[in-house]
Amino acid sequence: MYTPPHFKPDRAASLKFAGERGFGIMCAFDGRKPVASPLPFYLTYAVDGTPQVAFHVARHNPMVKLADGTASWLLAVTGPDAYVSADWYVSPDQVPTWLYQSVHLSGPVRVLSDDELSVQVDTLSEKFEKRLLPKKPWTSGKMTAGRLAALKKGIVGLVMTVEEVEGSFKLNQHKSDADYTAIANALGAQADADAREIAQLMQDVRPEAFANETNTLERTAP
Repeated sequence: MYTPPHFKPDRAASLKFAGERGFGIMCAFDGRKPVASPLPFYLTYAVDGTPQVAFHVARHNPMVKLADGTASWLLAVTGPDAYVSADWYVSPDQVPTWLYQSVHLSGPVRVLSDDELSVQVDTLSEKFEKRLLPKKPWTSGKMTAGRLAALKKGIVGLVMTVEEVEGSFKLNQHKSDADYTAIANALGAQADADAREIAQLMQDVRPEAFANETNTLERTAP
């Protein structure tokens, strides 16, 4: 992933972002063309601290045959994104752009055992059920054993050993305070939810720019 230095998050921030999103596009190469599947996942860590991506796919997914434990796959995890009009800048001679957050994780993928798959299914559902609290979490224990076993036969558990972590959080960090706050304010006024989320992220990244804007407005108020 090409990332200018001012947009590059550190490794910990990239992994945190990916883990919190928990959904991405897994990509592999079948020797002739790229293949990909959108899927939920969770991050775990080996004893030595190496990040691992745990996920599963349908048994008939052609990606299963590519999980040989050696070929590198890529997981693309994206967050909110928003178009920026050049008209919103304070400075002249600007051009439109797009702001976004994205992380790529890559490494070899292997097939899990049946026991490992059982742990993965329960861990994955627990991760996302927590987002629905105070709803009582769903667990696989609510299913009859026969039905659960039958469904598990239709999926294959996989795990990626993450060898490379790349991130790009493009939030106009290289712009002046005046341009930065102007863009954030314009995005925050949009109806699009992603635009408003980008605006909030910009405020979180450079709160001092907005503090300076407030102070300036107070000094110039009649």
